[in-house]
Amino acid sequence: MKKIAVIAFGGNALIQADQKGTQAEQLENAKKAASMMFNIIKEGYRLLIVHGNGPQVGNILIQQERASGEIPPYTLDICGAMTEGSMGYMIERTLINRLIAGKNEPRVATVITEVVVDDKDPAFKNPTKPVGPFYPEFRAEELMRTRKWHMKEDAGRGWRKVVPSPKPLEIVQLDAIRTLLNAGYTVIAGGGGGIPVKKDLSGYLLGVEAVIDKDYTSSLFARNLNADLFIILTGVDRVYMDFGKPTQKPLDKITVKEAEEMLKQGQFPAGSMKPKIEAAIEYIKNGGKEVLITSAEAIEKSGNIDYVGTRIIP
Repeated sequence: MKKIAVIAFGGNALIQADQKGTQAEQLENAKKAASMMFNIIKEGYRLLIVHGNGPQVGNILIQQERASGEIPPYTLDICGAMTEGSMGYMIERTLINRLIAGKNEPRVATVITEVVVDDKDPAFKNPTKPVGPFYPEFRAEELMRTRKWHMKEDAGRGWRKVVPSPKPLEIVQLDAIRTLLNAGYTVIAGGGGGIPVKKDLSGYLLGVEAVIDKDYTSSLFARNLNADLFIILTGVDRVYMDFGKPTQKPLDKITVKEAEEMLKQGQFPAGSMKPKIEAAIEYIKNGGKEVLITSAEAIEKSGNIDYVGTRIIP
């Protein structure tokens, strides 16, 4: 059996900061992502791809708000499922074409993935994750009253809906994903961190208005699949100590103990590198072998993942 690599990258890989997010732009970005993934596959890995979906879900929520007088809106879990399908399709099609061009078997499959969370998770008592459009105060007050939304004012730009971000506990489609990987497929799953669901007293699944951090879901995948390598893509080529300061220092290889110490020192900001480092530590501490943190551009340019990024090891 080939080794398994789990790779996590953000939704901004398909919609970049300076772009409008058109279909053509996203497909072009998906082609670049496919070239990067091909470099990992040709090194002999069975690949599981977990993507973010923040910009894409935001666009769906804006569309729903604009059309709310004519079309009933969907809940956040279904919006997440919609992006799992649309983004999965774009990545899948471009990766199949890249595999064909490289004379490889074009085995790629997207799995709509539900992820179980605990409705007693502390995150439900303190929703913090902003989603969707900005609203004027009068509209926000109406939505809080009529839809029971939690909303917060955002730095003078308006009001936004905030939802919980609970930790993932169980991947519902894990066995199907493992079967596909063992059959030689590259699998796209857990998009946006997965569709958050909870179990009722009978074990039935119920959709939840929440957002799961895709790095934590990726870590859960990597642990459950006994992955040989967990790759976390970010906007920089590697992890830095004192990032952005005159004393900034790139890190080539660190141990879990060193990563934990740097977390305690506040080296990694909560909104960017912190969840990635926490996900890496969680994976390694549960038997994982190696984490690579780098950028998609670094992998694409080098063509060899052995010479890029920061490695976190036991």
